[in-house]
Amino acid sequence: MLPKKIQSALNKQISEEAYASNYYLSMASWCDREGLRGSAGFLYLHADQEKAHMMKLFHYVNEAGGHAIAPQIKEPPQEYKSVSNVFELTLKHEQTVTRLINELVELCLEEKDYSTFNFLQWYVAEQHEEERLFKSILDLIRIAGLEGRGLFLVDKEVGNIAGSLKKA
Repeated sequence: MLPKKIQSALNKQISEEAYASNYYLSMASWCDREGLRGSAGFLYLHADQEKAHMMKLFHYVNEAGGHAIAPQIKEPPQEYKSVSNVFELTLKHEQTVTRLINELVELCLEEKDYSTFNFLQWYVAEQHEEERLFKSILDLIRIAGLEGRGLFLVDKEVGNIAGSLKKA
């Protein structure tokens, strides 16, 4: 049976993952409107992945004898300053999610819930990859710049990343 403290914390994380999905969906829409098709495609895909992360948690809670709660999702921002701002915000958000996942792992150890601890190891590894991915996009923006053809190159490369993620 899933300990109540763990169930509550996992339901909070379900809400965080749902918000992340909507946040990235909002960013994708902004990129689409700005003509940044590669970045939009990448962020639409990322929104779907975040929803899948939420559902994985949702199913786990129920399978572990708990009660997963469908989250109420606050509305994300709708406007962004630039594509650079979008990816800076995504990195910051992923760093927050990493901290939350680490807190969940710590709670599992405190509560001696080794099954949930084991389940969360996928999220620990996933967060490492997420942060690395967004840092690499920000590196690309720093190197190529966003003036003139730099913006075209960045958007194209981010679109290529989305294509490679779909294949994986």
